[in-house]
Amino acid sequence: MTNDKKQAEVLDALRVIEDPDLHQDIVSLGFVKHLTINGGDVSFTVALTTPACPLKASFKKLAEEAVMKLSWVDRVQVEMSSQKMKSQPRQTTEGLKDINHIIAVSSCKGGVGKSTVAVNLAYALARTGAKVGLLDADIYGPSLPTLVAMEDVQGLHMRNNLIAPLEREGVKLISFGYAASPTQAAIMRGPMVSGIIGQLAAETDWGVLDYLIVDMPPGTGDIQLTLTQRLPFTGAVIVTTPQKLSFVDVVKGLQMFDTVKVPTLAVVENMSYFVCPGCQEKHYPFGTGALTRLKEQYGIENTFEIPMAQEIAGSSDKGQPAVLTHGDAGIGAFYTNLAGAVVREVSRIENNAIEIPNVQYVKGKGIEITRGDETRIVNPADLRRRCGCASCKDEYTGEPILKPEDVPENVVPVEIEKMGNYAVAIKWSDGHTTSIYPYDRI
Repeated sequence: MTNDKKQAEVLDALRVIEDPDLHQDIVSLGFVKHLTINGGDVSFTVALTTPACPLKASFKKLAEEAVMKLSWVDRVQVEMSSQKMKSQPRQTTEGLKDINHIIAVSSCKGGVGKSTVAVNLAYALARTGAKVGLLDADIYGPSLPTLVAMEDVQGLHMRNNLIAPLEREGVKLISFGYAASPTQAAIMRGPMVSGIIGQLAAETDWGVLDYLIVDMPPGTGDIQLTLTQRLPFTGAVIVTTPQKLSFVDVVKGLQMFDTVKVPTLAVVENMSYFVCPGCQEKHYPFGTGALTRLKEQYGIENTFEIPMAQEIAGSSDKGQPAVLTHGDAGIGAFYTNLAGAVVREVSRIENNAIEIPNVQYVKGKGIEITRGDETRIVNPADLRRRCGCASCKDEYTGEPILKPEDVPENVVPVEIEKMGNYAVAIKWSDGHTTSIYPYDRI
């Protein structure tokens, strides 16, 4: 058998391995590189879209098994690598020019554990082999110096006319807390704060990064909006707690990021439950249902519950990220899973693998929904009655508030607008303006 025929057989064998997020096989995606055959020995590289791919080990095992099934193969050697980063022409400042993806970690309320999630997400990504930076963008209450302990920090220094970041365990770190005295209060107005954060982000010598994690200041005000407009965010992770008040604020965060066209990658419900040491059962002191409502009302699929656990608090108080202490086991697994979801969602966005249907109102016909080659028509009044917003359905029980007979049969959309990659917002002729329909449920 010629080498050309052997190569064809190897590639055919590898076509059974499909990327679950991109919905194509690894050969069609161009992941298979440097295929070499020497008798019965086969070697090749699988070049993934990111070094942080959570399926890296699985792809390697599947590739080895698929090729070993060929009768003439004696040995298979598979190397795993990542492809060269795609250029980001939006990032023109010197500090940001070699950063592939910028991820915001945000909360609309303080005290929900956002910074703890940001730190552990950054280190979970770094543990997969990705090059990661972490920016603490909270000037008034910087948390990074506490959550990641550094010895003998003597302020921030310049390097090549840029700010030199600190580094620990492979993650590059910047915080206003490293520049100021720990007891010094940041007394300044919003525009000055926005300027300082922008300077820390754009004028730091980050070098080449796969991901820059930005621990955002809490809220949805001028500072947050300025940051989301100034930095080219790939997406956002929103952190909340189970209380109803926090749930309401999550909706504000989703709307803020949607306004500036930043997709929400995941929602984390922190301090969701605790495991009783006596009975080993989960207990939800603040109730349940918020994440289910987010899925139903907004179509957010990547939702995570992180428990109240002494291991997290203990690691944080010692300045040691929990994911470094526990790895992929125990409490560290929550952050590892979150990192995997973020990587997959970013990959889908980067490779245009998210299918967004076209939704429009056609006068005399109804609401036309086109996905691929399939088009269907929905009656406007029926869709209006199915609204799941807080005015039409109880946020926690799911019981309907809107009475079907209160919706006129002649109601029509007056405005249809996309919400990120996950839903469509509709304003109706009956004056209702808060209808949001996930694409997979419309």
